[in-house]
Amino acid sequence: MEVETETTNNVMCLLTDPEGTPLGAPMYLPQNAGPQQLQQIVNKLLSNEEKLPYAFYITDQELLVPLGTYLEKHKVSVEKVLSIVYQAQAVFRIRPVNRCSATIAGHTEAVLSVAFSPDGRQLASGSGDTTVRIWDLNTQTPMFTCTGHKNWVLCIAWSPDGKHLVSGSKAGEILCWDPQTGKPSGNPLTGHKKWITGISWEPAHLNAPCRRFVSSSKDGDARIWDVTLRKSVICLSGHTLAVTCVKWGGDGVIYTGSQDCTIKVWETTQGKLIRELKGHGHWVNSLALSTEYVLRTGAFDHTGKQYSSPEEMKKVALERYDKMKGNAPERLVSGSDDFTMFLWEPAVSKHPKTRMTGHQQLVNHVYFSPDGQWIASASFDKSVKLWNGATGKFVAAFRGHVGPVYQISWSADSRLLLSGSKDSTLKVWDIRTQKLKQDLPGHADEVFAVDWSPDGEKVASGGKDKVLKLWMG
Repeated sequence: MEVETETTNNVMCLLTDPEGTPLGAPMYLPQNAGPQQLQQIVNKLLSNEEKLPYAFYITDQELLVPLGTYLEKHKVSVEKVLSIVYQAQAVFRIRPVNRCSATIAGHTEAVLSVAFSPDGRQLASGSGDTTVRIWDLNTQTPMFTCTGHKNWVLCIAWSPDGKHLVSGSKAGEILCWDPQTGKPSGNPLTGHKKWITGISWEPAHLNAPCRRFVSSSKDGDARIWDVTLRKSVICLSGHTLAVTCVKWGGDGVIYTGSQDCTIKVWETTQGKLIRELKGHGHWVNSLALSTEYVLRTGAFDHTGKQYSSPEEMKKVALERYDKMKGNAPERLVSGSDDFTMFLWEPAVSKHPKTRMTGHQQLVNHVYFSPDGQWIASASFDKSVKLWNGATGKFVAAFRGHVGPVYQISWSADSRLLLSGSKDSTLKVWDIRTQKLKQDLPGHADEVFAVDWSPDGEKVASGGKDKVLKLWMG
């Protein structure tokens, strides 16, 4: 009889990582076991020196109660092996932002882009007034007004070592700035014939000090530039229409998305086309990489540690990248005017892993969470959607905006998501509860750009009302 009770009170469980790799064999767990007990088991099986925090998911729903309670509520049969995904959580926690700490005037036209430096100490903005501004976050005042562009500044990007800031304009010009002085380092970089749509730096773990970045343009080309040589070293041409977005991947290849409905993958020594990713029925608007957060921040993390040499930076950046990537291939997600998204593993296959459907209008912005566990998408259908970062499966829809959602940004601990909309508000969403955490009104008009600082302390937003707002927890 003992055997009988044994099986009814226990659940046969299989722990797997997000990629689906099992952690040991299936095991019987008591029905009263919950996240805490599972956490102990995982730490033990992985022989972790320090006890690390994990979250557990059963078919994309986080397990927050004992197993028995979960099975009863969801009417799950105990006969089958229950698959439980364990996901490492950030050891630190980011406080949700809930108030505007500064409204900084200065720009005389719409703010079109905002970006924190990789160490979170500086903030830059680009505007329709043709200037780039660098702000001092301690005093919350303008530090430098960078002049030199003759047209709207459409995009800005910090190098992952924080030593350079690059901006691209509607005239197709690119300028490189020294963030310590606010002065341009040399003349404008010319080569593109139409406006600049995106800028992405070569990751610090591949090259430090950072020298190369890639720009995409409406003229149909992408160009690789070297800031030391001050010129375009490779032109990536092959798209038949405007290139709308570009990403420099962690394994050294460049991805370009275009209005010709394709995504092209390039190697970066000679600029040869490696493969084409086809499937979208309309313009590709946005690309995101599963490793993007560590690529953007290089060697910097939430501790604020600074580095003395490029060699040390490169080493730490590589450690962070390897740890983030694990043994899975880098994933790419694309969002399009065809209302859909595709999840790709470009190193493995030219065919998409999954087609992600559900948006009712064009997908404007896609973004992986820093830990790669989630994908968020922003659409003109006024919603933000959440997807599983490994499988592309739909998880939740966040509704609350009353206008198109333009841009999204994640908190460094992957627990909160920020969105900025045409409706003049920012909203913070809680990933665990899948509900609105904070509504942040205050802008007088459309919010075009949002960014959450890599150290998690602040949020910046800018838009049509020409002001830059800083938000704190």
